[in-house]
Amino acid sequence: MCKGLAALPATCLKSAKDMKHRLGFLLQKSDSCDYSSSQGKKEKISSSQRLSQEEVRKWADSLENLIHHDRGLAAFRAFLKSEYSEENIEFWVSCEEYKKTKSPAKLSPKARKIYDEFISVQATKEVNLDSCTREKTSHNMLEPTLSCFDEAQRKIFTLMEKDSYRRFLKSPYYLDLVSPPGAGCGPENCKRNHAHSLDCNSNIISQCA
Repeated sequence: MCKGLAALPATCLKSAKDMKHRLGFLLQKSDSCDYSSSQGKKEKISSSQRLSQEEVRKWADSLENLIHHDRGLAAFRAFLKSEYSEENIEFWVSCEEYKKTKSPAKLSPKARKIYDEFISVQATKEVNLDSCTREKTSHNMLEPTLSCFDEAQRKIFTLMEKDSYRRFLKSPYYLDLVSPPGAGCGPENCKRNHAHSLDCNSNIISQCA
């Protein structure tokens, strides 16, 4: 018949108590580490979200701020694509890339490609330029330089700034990004499901970036 703990030698009881004490200490330490790690991750995420909100708000200051930010450019591009008018931003980006060309031998073929795609009468993605700017750009194709598209690029930038940029700032593509998920439900917010729209737009930006 079992006589319980009393029947065990004193040394065994002491060892059991020591083991129990150590196990309890390790469990407490593990919980403390997990909590600290969790808190650290939350702080990093929170900091990242605050930074993101600050950056997104800066997009409303100017079109330049928007399209010189990778995610801002991607969001604006997605918005324009939804309106079937992405040729303007594509032309602007192509001009920016063209101006980075270092080899003189590559200027002519690159310039011709941009011209054929966005400016010529038969362009597949023709941008809206006045006849004077179009003719001047055509003339620049005779001897392409790094600045041969500058005037056309400025015209398209101004066009986007006065038109599509303003619509973008009023669209869910921007509003759902600039409004924190936990914001109060005002008249405008109640018209949209923030969480759903934010997820959708984030996916679009990730794919475009």
